[in-house]
Amino acid sequence: MQNGVAIHCMQPTPQPVIKFACANLPPAWVAADAGCWAAAMAMACKSIDQAGWLALREQLWPDCPRERHLSQMSALLAAPDRFAQFVDYDTSNNPPGFVEVALRNDYVNGTTTSPVAFLEGIYVSRDSRMQGVARRLFAEAERWAVGFGCTELASDALVENKQSHAMHQALGFEETERVVFFRKALR
Repeated sequence: MQNGVAIHCMQPTPQPVIKFACANLPPAWVAADAGCWAAAMAMACKSIDQAGWLALREQLWPDCPRERHLSQMSALLAAPDRFAQFVDYDTSNNPPGFVEVALRNDYVNGTTTSPVAFLEGIYVSRDSRMQGVARRLFAEAERWAVGFGCTELASDALVENKQSHAMHQALGFEETERVVFFRKALR
């Protein structure tokens, strides 16, 4: 990797091999060597200043005030044993998507184990959809969950969000149940 971007060089066989290894935020970098290219990749968020993270959260949850986003982001970063967040970067260093995942120890609808990794939010900008961004992000979330011993990863989506349903199915999720939530204000 070069500054967080996986750099591959084609060998005489069609299998790419990693040429460099180091990590940080990926710059807009392409190897000068013929036959080499920079690959898009997801990076773990380590700071509320992580390039693209706040802007992508604001796109997914536009009704949430910026101050609340920043407060939530700080809380997520303060508990790496409970939460992980990843931003995807393309080869031009643009952040087209992000994912946030949590460990839940309470009951999670449709699951049978505990703890369960829960996909709290995933977003890919419209012009980057259907290009593997969600799959890269989900793979990072899944690796993180397996590292904590999880055997299930759960998620939810609004009933009317058919696009999200399709994405979940494409990522290997199966629908487990539909629920109607209720509330009553207490005085």
